[in-house]
Amino acid sequence: MTMHPLPDDGRRRRSDRRVRAAGLLKAVFWLTVAMTVVLFGLWGGPERLTPGTALTSAGTMAGLIGTDLVLVMVFLAARVPLVDRIVGHDVALAWHRTLGEPALYLILAHFALLTVGRATENGRNVAAETLALIGGPDDTGLAYLGLATFLLVVVTSAVAAIRRWFSHEAWFAVHALSYLGIVMALPHQSMDGAVLDPRSNRYVYWLTLYAIAFGAMLVFRVVVPIVRSARHGLRVTRVERIAPDVVSIHLTGRHLDRLRAAGGQYAIWRFWTRATWFHGHPVSLSAVPTATTARITVRALGKGSDRISRVRPGTRVGFAGMFGIFTAAARSSPRLAVVAAGVGVTPVRALLEDSALRPGEATIVLRGSGEDDRYLWDEVSALAETTGSRLVLMPGSRAPGGDSWMSAQAVQEGVVIEKVFPDLSDSDLYVCGPPAWADAVVRDARATGLPAAQIHLERFGW
Repeated sequence: MTMHPLPDDGRRRRSDRRVRAAGLLKAVFWLTVAMTVVLFGLWGGPERLTPGTALTSAGTMAGLIGTDLVLVMVFLAARVPLVDRIVGHDVALAWHRTLGEPALYLILAHFALLTVGRATENGRNVAAETLALIGGPDDTGLAYLGLATFLLVVVTSAVAAIRRWFSHEAWFAVHALSYLGIVMALPHQSMDGAVLDPRSNRYVYWLTLYAIAFGAMLVFRVVVPIVRSARHGLRVTRVERIAPDVVSIHLTGRHLDRLRAAGGQYAIWRFWTRATWFHGHPVSLSAVPTATTARITVRALGKGSDRISRVRPGTRVGFAGMFGIFTAAARSSPRLAVVAAGVGVTPVRALLEDSALRPGEATIVLRGSGEDDRYLWDEVSALAETTGSRLVLMPGSRAPGGDSWMSAQAVQEGVVIEKVFPDLSDSDLYVCGPPAWADAVVRDARATGLPAAQIHLERFGW
């Protein structure tokens, strides 16, 4: 489907609505934290802040807020369509990761303060009280095990040096343990006076939060993908090698136009073979789907992507999505500026195909270091010619030091981003490529004064 061009004021209003919706979404998340504090107060929390129980009361408060943040994290990772339309799934996951460390610190404080507080109340040392809690009859030992699991997940997610040790499959398996950790804490939260105790006046509120978070996870990460995959019946029809390490995978299916996929979006693809069934791959569309066909383009960057580049025609394909707001619908400005490098050209190619552009409206820059990483350049060139867009090809290695996103030759010639995009201030800038390279493009654009709201980034990573 090709987007019909909106008047410039229409684009701006749509962009403003999305910004307001994103602000409202954040406000709702913070409202849950505020409600946690209010309910603690109504439950009698401040009345319990006596010298003898101050530590245990503070520990309870820390645990409540930490639990709330964990449930928000679960919701953000659930691929809820409304959240994706407002901020994009990649931004939702960034928020999810940002909350991981504060949630962990609060839960650690919950355990530490409760243990020290009860040790003080019972006249024991901390080690003896810890052993008593772990071995006690109130499921606290299971909660300690859940804490250890959650700690493992957050550390492997937040510490980049550790995360690089893992393959995607291993990292995903470790990350899935976070849900097991939450389940382990449920019996502890169901004990007398706790938030999930049916006799507690907070029971309905907390049960609602759990139902929303895990209900969204079940519906949008399990049920909807299974139903859609069965309904559309995708299969591989052809695997086209376009470079030594890049293939375009052609798919056929039923009623694919009903997905209402936009150029620039991606899905989580699962190829049902013995070597690939256990790994879902986030890959962008490299062409706008028709009613019966779709295409993705994949570069073999690891074992998983290498395996799917070897799938055979006839292979069944499951999917979740479509995701992302790297689309023409996110535009707010009269002009379009696009920069893509390497396999980052794939969503850009689909974005251009799906955009109704006036002659001279768009400027497209394609970067590639060598002959083998100029993927789909011929197709982008054809689209640029058809729409009357300005195309700038910038081949060659980056300048020494890697600070610039441009080629070494362009840097030597004194090329700057304002020369490449003379109307950048009146443009939406779309950037797609390796993370460090994309960050360099964004840095240069921001240095010119381009607002963050006019910059659209599609990152490849996990």
